Amino acid sequence: MKLEKLEKDSYYHIYNRGINSTTIFKTDNNSAYFLKLVGKYLNGKANIIAFCLMKNHYHFILKIIEDEKIVTQALSNLFNAYAKAYNKQQNRTGSLFEKHFKRKKLITETYLKNATIYVHNNPKYNPELYLFSSLNYYLAKRNPKVFNIDNLEILRLFESVENFKFAHQERFEVNESDLSLYLHDLD
Repeated sequence: MKLEKLEKDSYYHIYNRGINSTTIFKTDNNSAYFLKLVGKYLNGKANIIAFCLMKNHYHFILKIIEDEKIVTQALSNLFNAYAKAYNKQQNRTGSLFEKHFKRKKLITETYLKNATIYVHNNPKYNPELYLFSSLNYYLAKRNPKVFNIDNLEILRLFESVENFKFAHQERFEVNESDLSLYLHDLD
């Protein structure tokens, strides 16, 4: 499988899950540590637009701001560092994540908006209260301590915080066939 290159100044949905859908975030401390590593490895290389960490998978919307090789290596370092720490903590060995992280280039503003909504609504119940999602950072107008959420661009696309909230309640506003090409392999 040929992986899509990460082009500078482009937006991407980056996602993966635990190997065999295994749990990769057993505790809140695991999730918090992963986000700390995100800040360590991605600051200055990619702007974090949105994220959500679920028990067995993660989603990020990133704007790439460095060269492809630098960002790809930073992501690899992030995932390897987390896997080593998690394996040590859980007294396990072997791969933690599926082979390669998946990436989808978000080529239009519509895809960028809808991917952001999709990521934020990944927790099916009360996503605005979910601790490990950037949605509550958008709504509370604050940032995680370990990195900044680059929300100005997204809020500009939604035109206001009120529209942003409304769109997240309504989920996707485009027809299913338009989204099927994008969403068919996200879950």
